[in-house]
Amino acid sequence: MAIDPAELKGRKLGRVLTKMGKVTREQVHEALAIQKTRKVPIGQLLVELNYCNMRDVAAALAGQAGLEFVDLSKFELTPELRDLIPAENAQSYQVIPIAFNPVSKRLRIAMKSADNFRAVDDLRLLMGYNVEAVVADELVIESIIKKHYAKQESVVDVVTALAKDEKFKALENRGDSIDLDAVLEAAEDNQVIKLLNLVLLQAIKDKASDIHFEPFEHEFKMRYRIDGVLYEMVPPPKHLGPAITSRIKVMANLDIAERRLPQDGRIELQVGGHPVDLRVAVLPTMHGESVVMRLLDRSNVELSVDRLGMREDDMVTFRRLINRPNGIVIVTGPTGSGKTTTLYAALAELNDIETKILTAEDPVEYDIDGLCQCQVNVEAGSTFAKLLRSFLRQDPDIILVGEIRDLETAQIAVQASLTGHLVLSTLHTNDAPSSVVRLLDLGMEAFLLTATIEGIVAQRLVRQICVKCKESYTPTEEELMELNLTPDDVRGRRFMRGRGCENCNKSGYKGRMALFELMTMDDEMRELIMNEASTGTLREHARKRGMRTLRESGLLAIYEGQTTIDEVVRETLAED
Repeated sequence: MAIDPAELKGRKLGRVLTKMGKVTREQVHEALAIQKTRKVPIGQLLVELNYCNMRDVAAALAGQAGLEFVDLSKFELTPELRDLIPAENAQSYQVIPIAFNPVSKRLRIAMKSADNFRAVDDLRLLMGYNVEAVVADELVIESIIKKHYAKQESVVDVVTALAKDEKFKALENRGDSIDLDAVLEAAEDNQVIKLLNLVLLQAIKDKASDIHFEPFEHEFKMRYRIDGVLYEMVPPPKHLGPAITSRIKVMANLDIAERRLPQDGRIELQVGGHPVDLRVAVLPTMHGESVVMRLLDRSNVELSVDRLGMREDDMVTFRRLINRPNGIVIVTGPTGSGKTTTLYAALAELNDIETKILTAEDPVEYDIDGLCQCQVNVEAGSTFAKLLRSFLRQDPDIILVGEIRDLETAQIAVQASLTGHLVLSTLHTNDAPSSVVRLLDLGMEAFLLTATIEGIVAQRLVRQICVKCKESYTPTEEELMELNLTPDDVRGRRFMRGRGCENCNKSGYKGRMALFELMTMDDEMRELIMNEASTGTLREHARKRGMRTLRESGLLAIYEGQTTIDEVVRETLAED
């Protein structure tokens, strides 16, 4: 294109096509007149009228965005250029490298559409290059990708190549005396970048929740967690540990020189059209820095009470609890049991124009429109308790406290609920009744607790049986005994398990579901708490009133063929 794209940037498409000499003003006016009756893009109308072709429109759209449109019909992709971008990235972002300057690290890429700006940002972050984009014909790009990137490199291929690479041998057995420049140079190496990209893409594809990079005395492990269970990947050579760790720190804007203190950072990516947040936590250990990346795929989050997996009666109870004008509702369970998702789903339901919602979180996991979300920062003196005090002066209707960790936070939560606010929070306890004992243990007064607590939800996540390889089987007596059942108790019931297939990585499980236990307050329950009744007594009373325990919820899920005996035994406690 002879015209400088800067001259075309931001102009209307008809004007751009006119300046490029592809159409006349009269033809544009004719298309605009038709557009008043048909809501069709002007480019499409000009093509339909045979005044220009789709390639001209693509070039004009590129110019409109200030990008050059190039003809790649005679372009040959060399192996050196091809290897600059992993196959997964080329296919995911639909881009190809067309020029590279190793001195300035400037990479020129051709992409199908001018609005694919995330590809430029993400490749800059993932690959560490100065990325410059141009636009080319989409059919040409597709054919080049098909021809050169058909065989996808695997993590095993890259690890094998790295193990043979002599230039990394200098990093071997150096311990803490390692040269910072040498580590930085290794972190910027194409192969190291490619390995990390492949690990990230694999983890996102397999819907992993965390990726672990762990240095040990004689090896460097890479593992990722899928549905709550860790799986090991092919370990790279141990001496590459510092290079991989440093690469992650560069991406998360952390201090590479600091290797003695823990560090936390964040990486935001757009992978395959999905926005993905990566939380990075670096921890110095005896044998080097251990890094954990938590993946938050924001497109995957279904923040809706209907999608939590509660049974109909539990959902009615839960909705009644969160729609109360005041009081405290607690969600309890161990780390990674989905407490935050349950609370966010509740807030998403309550979030409307008439309601002011404030949250104090550590950290803020998901950014939700309409919520005033505050991050706890203990170093700066911004604790849960301090934030809560400020919240009461902000005229809120609903307050979310990430976690009740101490007496001060508990007391302010009580004050907030007594002054007409609904307070939602989490605790770390085994089940709903033991949350009462935990709060009393923190030092809360029993009469305040009974006056404010409206309901407690306990939850666990269990793996679901893979639908592709689900089969029925007869459990052994030993398996039934783990659930305190006899063959007579389960006569006529079907039990399911996963055989293991490609879809579920041979595990027999794919995805997770939640088990819930909902305990609500009544006068008798309050009386029992005032009289310091035991957890067992509270549980017994709640069950009499219809509470379904976690183990009972698990049994129902087993009978419905959603999960297995092993999963329920692993995640729930037997009843006394």
